[in-house]
Amino acid sequence: VQLQASGGGLVQDGGSLRLSCATSERTFRSYAMGWFRQAPGKERGFVAGISWRGDKTSYIDSVKGRFTISRDEARNTVYLQMNSLKPEDTAVYYCAADWGPLMRTMSGEYWGQGTLVTVSS
Repeated sequence: VQLQASGGGLVQDGGSLRLSCATSERTFRSYAMGWFRQAPGKERGFVAGISWRGDKTSYIDSVKGRFTISRDEARNTVYLQMNSLKPEDTAVYYCAADWGPLMRTMSGEYWGQGTLVTVSS
């Protein structure tokens, strides 16, 4: 399972970014996919996930209403649209995939490379 993440960068407080995670069609149609993040000095944690059918999503409370996860069937790509970004969202964001259905969170069976998101105050 290969996951290619992109889209990080530097943005001001209140700004927006969109992260992308591209994968193969086989993975896209069989795995729940999502995003984790790891801030400096902290453990990696789940942020958002979407089922392989695209009919279920899950978010941590701190990003609900600000972040939206979605899928593009034509591109085999999952997106994380991040709006109203805050300095506390600063972290390395990792794309992840889990075999089977989306649970309330994800375990992260497979990982893409990280992409750095920095939100300046």
